[in-house]
Amino acid sequence: MKFDLHTHHFRCGHADGTIRDYIEAGIAAGLGVIGISDHTPYFGDPSDQAFPKIAMAKSEFANYVDDVLSLKKEYEGVIDVLLGIESDYFPEHAEIYRKTLSAYPFDYVIGSVHSVGGVSIFNKGRWKNLSKNEKIRVKSEYYRLIADSARSGMFQILGHIDAMKGNYPAFSEIPAPQPIDDCLRVISECDVAIEINTSGGTKLVGGWYPSEDILERALHFGVEVSFGSDAHKPSRVAEDRDAVAAQLKAIGFTHWVYYKQRQKVKVSL
Repeated sequence: MKFDLHTHHFRCGHADGTIRDYIEAGIAAGLGVIGISDHTPYFGDPSDQAFPKIAMAKSEFANYVDDVLSLKKEYEGVIDVLLGIESDYFPEHAEIYRKTLSAYPFDYVIGSVHSVGGVSIFNKGRWKNLSKNEKIRVKSEYYRLIADSARSGMFQILGHIDAMKGNYPAFSEIPAPQPIDDCLRVISECDVAIEINTSGGTKLVGGWYPSEDILERALHFGVEVSFGSDAHKPSRVAEDRDAVAAQLKAIGFTHWVYYKQRQKVKVSL
């Protein structure tokens, strides 16, 4: 069973295409399962759409859910359309996110840390003039937040867990092995999956998230893995999926997982 659990569409303000476009792209790619997982609104902000180019408006959230559920029925027997969402993890707003998301029948929720210290992880300028120790501190805080997101119980999958390297490839060389190992240990203990996300090719770093080194350590700690293209245009649906499967097998993984009705489904590699 081929699947892709991480796709976006026009509502988030920085992706192209409709939900139907991504479903059709999934069918064309030979997928049996397509997950729609656009960005949640910023529930911690009182405005309807705090960041129009980053996340959907609160007033569109129910429409998003309805659209996915309607298309799920329409495509039944052709492709399994799953209702997902990608949620930011903000510790200070975790409860409002938890309460809001629990009111809808999501098959799965992807939890992603997109900011550290109030600054986007993709902001190239955040690294300017930082000392080695300051860079280690930032990287360690990033993995502390990811571990906290696993402990929260809000998520089935954690998104792109080394995406901070996206626009700063040198991130991978910052020495912080203990925070990463501590994070992977927590993820395993909490029985949360991490995704192999192929959108790194759209950033300066190229390639996938996370690195092969992290995947090897994830296997050591017994962390489950999933797959998501993080497609922001239909042509990227299932991108590099077969190559990812081959790499996982070479590392030693025997299966990967997706989630339906928040229940884990194992698929052999």
